[in-house]
Amino acid sequence: MRLRRQGVLTATVLAAALGLAACGSSDPDYYTLTTWPGVAQPGGPLTVEVRTPAVPSGLDRDYIVRSDRDYRLKLAGNAAWSESLADLIGQTLTTDLQQRLPGSTVFAASGAISASPQAVVEFNVSRFAEDQAGNAEVAGTLSVQRPGAPGAQGVAVHVTVPPDNGSVGAFAAALSKLLGQVADQAADSARRLGPAPLQLSNAG
Repeated sequence: MRLRRQGVLTATVLAAALGLAACGSSDPDYYTLTTWPGVAQPGGPLTVEVRTPAVPSGLDRDYIVRSDRDYRLKLAGNAAWSESLADLIGQTLTTDLQQRLPGSTVFAASGAISASPQAVVEFNVSRFAEDQAGNAEVAGTLSVQRPGAPGAQGVAVHVTVPPDNGSVGAFAAALSKLLGQVADQAADSARRLGPAPLQLSNAG
């Protein structure tokens, strides 16, 4: 009788353990970033290449990083980006710039399009999470320059906005809005560059 009870107890414990394992192995909810509309700024370079952003490894994890304040990295429970964060930011920034630079062909360096760019956009991300006040925060260094320009330096970017609520979806929407503001600055810099001057041939 005792052996039978022990067998039932063992089976119950195993079933509970398997149930917990099944819950822990469930797929996370996947989130993405979306294009944020901005003001069109015509007259920019004819071709613009957006390089894949540099993202700290601490931000590019299996689950979405909500904050890294107070010496603690806080992840969003059971929520992940739909692809690598660097690719996701790069694709969103590219689409934002396509809308903001009419007349320019804007393409991602990692995409299938291959062309000689008249301008190159680079964004080194340092912050892509919540700040101390709980606002969505995007910070980094933005560079828009001619290919191979000597001594060109980027400018510091730091923008914040409060999410509509505490959900992961609202957080992703707020980050999308902030990337739109980064695209506004990049489009303004590209417009100031304008089309590259024509290279006149010396033949003859």
